[in-house]
Amino acid sequence: MTTPRQPAYEPDPEFVPTDQLVRQQGVRPIASPEALPHDDPFESEQEYEDFLADLYRSRRADVA
Repeated sequence: MTTPRQPAYEPDPEFVPTDQLVRQQGVRPIASPEALPHDDPFESEQEYEDFLADLYRSRRADVA
């Protein structure tokens, strides 16, 4: 039995490692969770419920 030959790995020429992106963009860790925005992305309770219903429906679409 022989082992199949693997094709040579060629990295994507546009790939940039995460640590390099962090340095380029000057990203810094957040000091605490309180530093995150607290804005509610949904305008109403109904919009939130519609979002969840659609999310659950899309997750179960591949199960059926």
